[in-house]
Order: sequence, then structure tokens, then C-alpha cells
Amino acid sequence: MVWLTKLVVRGLQAVRRSLPSRQPGHLRTGKRGEVEAYLHLQRLGYCIIAENFRVPFNRGEIDLIGWDRGVLCFIEVKTRTRAEFAPPSTAVNLAKKLHILAVARRYLRRLPGDRPPLTRFDVVSVVPGQGGAKPQISLQKGAFGSSAGKPRNQWRRDFGERRHFGARRDFGTRRFWRPRG
Repeated sequence: MVWLTKLVVRGLQAVRRSLPSRQPGHLRTGKRGEVEAYLHLQRLGYCIIAENFRVPFNRGEIDLIGWDRGVLCFIEVKTRTRAEFAPPSTAVNLAKKLHILAVARRYLRRLPGDRPPLTRFDVVSVVPGQGGAKPQISLQKGAFGSSAGKPRNQWRRDFGERRHFGARRDFGTRRFWRPRG
């Protein structure tokens, strides 16, 4: 059944390419990559439930949302015509991750129930094949987490160099000084 869906979608894409388009080339390339990623994820067993999900008052968008073995996956698709310089997934920078996280939080708030499901953030890189060749598709499961952009806790206990409340270190004798009283 997947082969029939694939055949129909690719046929419609061929017809659309033959018609004149007002859409810029980079947007057509991105849409083609999203379709290829959708078909690839279906072959891997994903159940895609939403495409191009947006929320009001937010610039972000999630390309695909789907289930993979009980885990809700928010999938970002990056398409480039060539991957000579760097893979397309390198274009998912901190700002893009923060937008995806914000939209994902809004999506999870809409789900019924008290407990949100397990979630994962994946990135699919697509390089379309030239001249009818197969596209190069790579999937990074868990490419980033929900803590993207948050500073890590850098607090360390280093008793030799820091002063602590109620006690100060006497470096010469290695004794603690305690106030009288």
C-alpha cells in the first residue's frame, strides 16, 4: 500500500513540476524534501499525525509530528540541493531549536490527559537525487532535547578555593576557622 501512495505522490509532483509555479525554487525544494522524508519515515514505521504544524503568535513550525513505537516525535526536515559543504542537519541552529521547542510545548498542551507522552526531537536530512536518482536521506533520532538553549548547571563544590557560610578555610594549617560563641 505504501508503494501506491508513493506512486501517486510522485506522479502528482511530476505534474506540478510541469506546470508554471509562482513559488520560489527554495520553497519547492523544501516541500519536495518534506514529501521524501514523509515517505521515508512511513517506511521506517512512523505513524505521521500532523504536517507543518503552527500555532498563533509564534513564528515556529514543526514539519512533521508522528509516533514511533509509543514515543511522540517532533521532526524537523532540512533539505539541501547538495551536501558538499555540510549536511543539511547543521542548519538546525539554536534559534530553530527554541522555536521547535516552543511549538512542541503548545502542541502538548492541546493533548488530552494529565500526563504528556514521551517525546523526542528528530532531524531528517534530505538531499534530492539529480536526474531521477534516489535521494539521500538520513535520520537523527533524538537530535536535541527539551533542554536546548538552557545553561548547564556549572556550580561545583571546590572547598579549597571558595568561602562557605559559617566557615572559612585556613590554607596554611588546613583547619577550619569557626566563630567564637
